[in-house]
Parts: sequence; structure tokens; C-alpha cells
Amino acid sequence: MNRIAEQAIRQLWQHSQLDSAWLDQLCLQGQGPVLPSSFALDAAAQACLAASGLSAAAFWHARGGERQTVSVNLHHAVAEFRSEHYLRVDGAQPSDPWDKIAGIYRCGDGRWLRIHTNFPHHCQGVLQLLQCEYDKAAVTAALQKWTAFDFEDAAAARGLVATALRSFAEWDAHPQGQEVAAQAVFSLTRLDHAEPLALTDADRPLGGVRVLDLTRIIAGPVGGRVLAAHGADVLHITSPKLPTIPTLDMDMGRGKRNAQLDLTRESDRDALRRLLADAHVFIQGYRPGGLAELGFSPNDAARIRPGIVYVSLSAYGNQGPWAGRRGFDSLTQTASGFNLAEAEAAGSETPRAFPAQALDHIAGYLAALGATAALRHQRQQGGSWHVEVSLAQAAHWLRGLGRVEGAIDLPIPTLEDVRPWLEETDSGFGRLLAVRHAAELSLTPARWPLPAMPLGSHAASWAV
Repeated sequence: MNRIAEQAIRQLWQHSQLDSAWLDQLCLQGQGPVLPSSFALDAAAQACLAASGLSAAAFWHARGGERQTVSVNLHHAVAEFRSEHYLRVDGAQPSDPWDKIAGIYRCGDGRWLRIHTNFPHHCQGVLQLLQCEYDKAAVTAALQKWTAFDFEDAAAARGLVATALRSFAEWDAHPQGQEVAAQAVFSLTRLDHAEPLALTDADRPLGGVRVLDLTRIIAGPVGGRVLAAHGADVLHITSPKLPTIPTLDMDMGRGKRNAQLDLTRESDRDALRRLLADAHVFIQGYRPGGLAELGFSPNDAARIRPGIVYVSLSAYGNQGPWAGRRGFDSLTQTASGFNLAEAEAAGSETPRAFPAQALDHIAGYLAALGATAALRHQRQQGGSWHVEVSLAQAAHWLRGLGRVEGAIDLPIPTLEDVRPWLEETDSGFGRLLAVRHAAELSLTPARWPLPAMPLGSHAASWAV
């Protein structure tokens, strides 16, 4: 399994246009497989975490720090890949955020369809479209009047999230699948010729780097959490009008301060512009084009803060017929062929999801890798930079790592199995037991000195 991870890291490192000599500073530990999947989830976790950690080490060296090694244990990486599942608050597991009608259904044409209703407005929209009650049996009956593809399109037209189950062959033939396949694992684009931004010496790789994190749920918050682990001042900005999932805020909020701004108000947009004018990294996971409508597109951000590293996260990328569609990890798995492939590997007639939100976590680590690589290029060459990552690109990259034999029936690691990788800290929610960061830097250990706090706990200002 290490061979797969090593090749994956080399590919990511080359794509990031970083010095290949740094690969000699990497130590991969542990053997797999660990997770019940026919895909190389273990290697993907180890590779993404290793590449993001190594890029932080390389950036610190460019700032005048010493050269150091980076170690990643496979089992620890897998634990972090599922970090939200191992979170405990005051010794108890938080309530399951999964909505009672979310999941996979058969439609009237016999095809499978997955719907996502964990946000109230998505749930109400699905029920209105189906004209049925808030009950799984009622949803099952109502979907008998629909074909899977028709409902998928009708839901997308209303800004809802639902996808029909596809095979790999069907996704490869789909215009969006073809568009994703033609793209790199993530994009790294120079926007202008801004001067290099000055950063003072620091005792941690990203010390003094100010990051605006305008993301929710898993992928974007994972990216911000990685940057915080290496010393960045991460300010998580949320809207009081948008729904969230408290369990994820607890796990993903470690190491960050957080504030709330309502970007539909001009005064709050002004506040964000002031923050942006002193930022180094801007990570956003709004629907494609959403922030551009409010004056915070990549080019807008580069005008406000020449030299900014702007990171965009989306479900399906910025090109193709689905570029504007909303989506989540589970939906992207369904649309792009993984649920069917996993079911076939398990000998099941029912679609089977990954034993982790793998696409979210991959995309989050790639966002952190892209951000630190862009910071390195900004320091060397100047310019403002745009990093683009999508769940669909993460899925295509994962698929390219190949299949794993004999792992589909493995048990999912329990809390006791991952106990060596857990840490206990105080927080604004109570005493947290959670997975610590898996990329171990020999001279600047990753850590989250700031506790997770409820949303809106801090002022919308920089710490330093």
C-alpha cells in the first residue's frame, strides 16, 4: 500500500510544482488496507496528508526555517480521514446529523437516486417537489412517479441536491464526467503580477499567515484546519442566515477563531473587505458564482489584496454542464460511479457508500496543499493565485489510484482502535476527545492551540 501512497504523493508534488528533493524528507509508516473498501482510501488519506504536511515544511524552509522531516502513519491518517466519526464531547458521541429521509431510493424506472436533506431548506424543497409528507415511506412512494434522471434535473433546477446512480461507464460518457477527466487533480493559476507579500520569520511553518475560511461542513473546513495545524491565523467566517452542522463545527473548528458576517448587508461586506485587505489566503466553498455576485470573485479579491491566494471549492468543478450545481460528498460518490462499484465488489444489489467522507477529506487536504504551494510560488514569483479544487476532481484522482483486493469486508476501525491518535482538550462545547493531526513534522509539530468554539464567538478581526 505504501507504493500506491508514494506514487500518489509524487504525482501531487509534481503537480504543485515544488522541489522534488523534498520527497526525500518524507517517511511513510504502516501497512494497509485498513478500511472496508475496494478503493485505495488508506493510501489516499496518507498521501494527501503527507503532501500537505510536506508543503508546509517546505514553505517554512523558504522563510528561513530549518529543513525537517515529515512522517505520516497510515493508521493515523485513516483515523483523521474519519475524524468526525470519532469526536466525543464530555465522553458522549454527538447526535447523528443525518436527516431521516436522506439516502438512497429506487425511482419508478428502477434506477437508484440519492437525495440529501440534512439542511432544512433542502429537505423542504425535496418534499415540495415530491408533494409528499416528511416520511421515508412517503418519499419512497412519491419517487415511483419519477425517473431518476428527471428528478435529478428537476432538483438541480430548484437548487436542491440529488443525483442518480451511475456506473463508471455512464459517468465517463456524461459531459460532466468527461470535463472532470480532462482536468488536473486541482488547478493552480496565477492571476496577475502582484509583488511578493512580506512575511516575518516565524517559529511555525505558517506563523503570521492570515487565512479567511468561508466554508462549511467538511471539505473546506478540513483545509482550514490543516493550515491552522501548521500555525496559520485562521478566521472562520460564517453567516447567521445559513444552516450548519454543530458536530462538524466542533471537529473542524479546532485551531480557528470564528466570527459571523451577513454578506447580504453592505456593512458586513465592508467588514470582509477590510479583513481581506490584510489576508494571505481566502478559502471559499459557496456555490459557484455565489461570492462573485457579492463582489468577492478571485479577481475582485486580487484587486482588494494583491498577492492573495484564493482557494475555490466546488462539487463538480468550474467547467461543464454541472459546473453550477450544488453537491456533497455522498452525492458525488453516487453520480460518479463509486457507489455501484463498491456494491459490486461487495456482492450487494444495494448501492454502497464509502466508509468515510473520503472525497470531502481529499478535497480539504488538496486545498491546503494548493494553498501552501501557492504561498511558496507567491513568495518566489509574486502574483495573486487561484487554487480550484472539486469533489469530482478528488473522485477522479482517487479512482486513478486503482482498486484494492480483499478489503471490502474489513471492519471499520472503532474508537478503541484509533485511541493512540486521539487527544483530549477543553472547548466551548465541553471536553473534546478528537483525532490529532497525522502529519508529524520533526521540528514544528502540528497542533491546534485554540479550542473549538461556538460560531460567532470572536470578533471579525485578525489576532495580530
